[in-house]
Amino acid sequence: MSAPRLIYMDHNATTPLDPRVLEAMTPYLTERFGNPASTSHVFGMVAAEAVEQGREKTARLIRSTPAEIVFTSGATESDNAAIKGVAWEAAAKGRHIVTTAIEHRAVLESCRFLETQGYEVSYLPVDADGVVDPDDVRRALRAGTILVSVMHANSEIGSMQPVREIGAICRERGVPFHVDATQTVGKIPVDVESMAADFVAFSGHKIYGPKGIGGLHVRRRRRLVPLHSGGGQEKGRRSGTGNTPGIVGLGAACDLAASDLEVEQARLRALSLRFLAGVRDRIDGVTLNGHPDLRLPNNINISFEHVEAEGLIAALRSVAVSSGSACANELREPSYVMKAIGATDERAHAAVRFGFGRITTEADVDEVVDRLEEAVKRQRMMSHVS
Repeated sequence: MSAPRLIYMDHNATTPLDPRVLEAMTPYLTERFGNPASTSHVFGMVAAEAVEQGREKTARLIRSTPAEIVFTSGATESDNAAIKGVAWEAAAKGRHIVTTAIEHRAVLESCRFLETQGYEVSYLPVDADGVVDPDDVRRALRAGTILVSVMHANSEIGSMQPVREIGAICRERGVPFHVDATQTVGKIPVDVESMAADFVAFSGHKIYGPKGIGGLHVRRRRRLVPLHSGGGQEKGRRSGTGNTPGIVGLGAACDLAASDLEVEQARLRALSLRFLAGVRDRIDGVTLNGHPDLRLPNNINISFEHVEAEGLIAALRSVAVSSGSACANELREPSYVMKAIGATDERAHAAVRFGFGRITTEADVDEVVDRLEEAVKRQRMMSHVS
């Protein structure tokens, strides 16, 4: 018997490199190897021009301007640079930061680090759908608040946050606003101006670009202390030799995402709804985690009653999906995101995330529903639950 074909459904974790992105990058991995800071000769000038073209394409996707784009190694660095950089820059004005309980660990760990340096952080709760109340943000602001950090969408449960309302509150009060948009850039329209966002973080590998490259939108006139000291590249905001092939790849990925954003968004949402309908029709004891409507178009996070996520993922074998309750230690603690929305430990440990992408077809969706039905049935039989 032949092995079942591989089906990739973990696009919220990473995406495959688009062949067109690789084609754009290849010359800068080979003959166009110059250092973009070495503009005294043609090799460096060619690289520098490629970097600026990548900057323009990246800025265009999120409605920023090229001068406001800082290239980084990815969203984790971008989040760290924004949160720590603003905190250090504004330390004399205040030491209070507002964020939510379900942010990415890059944000939460940056805040916890700052707490060891004398900063105070308010971790706001979310509702059962994983959404923060803008009024809670408003109430949390005070004279010493120097930053608000709220993600655009949660990577685990897919819920969208009301970033426009929160951005307007922050702008009204003169408080810098940081948005981790890693899960939304390239999937839905992202407009840094309509969000009134001062800092926006994102990664290339989430949008069919290469790993090891990302960006941070830094609104004009906003200042931050850089994480890295060195040659003063990126207008002094991020020292280090520019990753020319990565920047070219990020720019190409942004261009491709922009070219069919609305069409692909609608296609992914239709695939997600098809998948969810199929699962609900074929399997009992299914709970959708996250907001039922205001969610990422390509994310479905489901808890299966009387099923452990890790066992189910192993049973699916050739289908790549993620556990919504990744076990970080021997105690098998449930996902902090699931706990924040009020889920029981059982529901949290049963959560599985399915992420659809550019390579996902209706045939993939239907086949995974078939395999999932059988896998859940086997898992429940093993646990003696009918």
